[in-house]
Amino acid sequence: QVQLVESGGGLVQAGGSLRLSCAASGGTFSSYAMGWFRQAPGKEREFVAAISRSGFTTYYADSVKGRFTISRDNPKNTVYVQLNSLKPEDTAVYYCAADPRRQTSADYSPFYASKEDVYEYWGQGAQVTVSS
Repeated sequence: QVQLVESGGGLVQAGGSLRLSCAASGGTFSSYAMGWFRQAPGKEREFVAAISRSGFTTYYADSVKGRFTISRDNPKNTVYVQLNSLKPEDTAVYYCAADPRRQTSADYSPFYASKEDVYEYWGQGAQVTVSS
């Protein structure tokens, strides 16, 4: 069983930056592709970013492309997302998630990585609030 714990959320002004971390335990971190999702009040949870097991491949939602950067440190069992140029519409609870399915590079597509149902393990979420 994998446990995921997010940290680094908070309140920031528009244009500011935050870095969210997600520490994993209870499994072999390097065998999981990882994703970040978010849920704003009154809205469905949506895909933000994903990273392959090796960290070589990354994918982003169009709404965050060029502003957010996902990365991972396998020896530290941690995945990060750097949030830059934040906007009020980025306000949400951010969740990290782990996908244990070991997709090959050929099968690890943006469509696959953005689907919630490929992720079996989820963190409790970290609140990010961006003031205007």
